[in-house]
This record gives sequence, C-alpha cells and structure tokens, in this order.
Amino acid sequence: MACLHDHSCEDHDCSSDWSLYKHIDLSKVSALNEATPGSVKSVFKAWEQRLNSSGDHLESNEGDPELLVFIPFTSDVKIKSISVVGGADGTSPSKMRAFINRDGIDFSDAQGMQAVQEWDLVENMQGVLEYQTRYSKFQSVANITLHFPGNFGGDTTKIHYIGFKGEATQLKRDVVATIVYELMPNPSDHKARSEGGGGLSHVE
Repeated sequence: MACLHDHSCEDHDCSSDWSLYKHIDLSKVSALNEATPGSVKSVFKAWEQRLNSSGDHLESNEGDPELLVFIPFTSDVKIKSISVVGGADGTSPSKMRAFINRDGIDFSDAQGMQAVQEWDLVENMQGVLEYQTRYSKFQSVANITLHFPGNFGGDTTKIHYIGFKGEATQLKRDVVATIVYELMPNPSDHKARSEGGGGLSHVE
C-alpha cells in the first residue's frame, strides 16, 4: 500500500525518518542486470537528495526491464516503509518484491520464491509516496533484496532513489561478534588456572 506523507516536510525533519541509508553497507550493495556496473550505489542517498537526478542512476539493460538489488546493512535494522523514485516516460518500476536475509538470490530464485511482501508501485516522480511494510516481518533485517520485475512500458527501468524508513540496532554485528568471542571460555585459561591450584577455574 502506498501512503502519502501525513505531514509537511517543511515542518518535519523527514531526513531523520529516512536515515537508514547511513546504515547501508554501500561497498557490498549490488544489482543484477544494471547497464552500468556499480551504478546501483548512487540511488542510496539522503532524503533531501532523492530528486537530484543530475548524477548517476540505476538503469536496466536495454529491452530487459527487470532489476534485482541486494542491500546489506552494517547493523540489523527494522524497516517500516520503503520509498522508490523511478524514471520518467514509463521507465519507473511497476512492482516491487522483497526478500529478507537471503544472500545470493538471482533472477530464477526471485521468480520462483515467495516474497516476504509485494507492492504494486505507482510512478512516484516527486518522492512523496512510501510503501508500508508488514512491520512484524521486517525485524532484524541484516540484508534485503528488492526485485523489480517490470515497469510502465519503457525499454529500460530507471531508479533514482531507494529509501528506507525505520530504525537500526545500536550494536553493529562485528561488535556483537567480538563480545560473543570474549565471553567464550578459553581452554588454555582453564588449564593454567587449574594447574595453579585451588581446583576452580573461571574466565575474567
């Protein structure tokens, strides 16, 4: 379901609502069927830059409008809604399908798998529409894959902006991994302490 903003962006800091782009692991973002390799990275930017079409954009190969975009995050996130600003003249994507925490999906996988959620899109040229998620299903999102199977009749599909509204957890996954590692008992510590006498061993 597409929703209009329920407030004036002049009176509300929309950029803070759509700040999850700061938590995207941009170096690992990728797309299948992009005409220019690496161009997908250009669509993730600050909310206030969403209508800036002077730079790069994501575009599919000529005659093949399908796109598949993989977006990993630096920390687990909760996604409330998604915004997509597409191109003009029928090149905006007409449908979006989302897969959560699935690495390495290709087109055959996406076409054969049931998405966590699907949306019928409209041409959102001014970036004022957002697509609500089934929020309970978009918790603890480490990565999301967005499948755009078609458009509104253009030879290619163009995307200028993809934004996520939600919140990120405080700890990044690499920090969590370090904490877990430090809590794991080290057998050498046990041996050294038991040899030292007393019969008790613990990890400080």
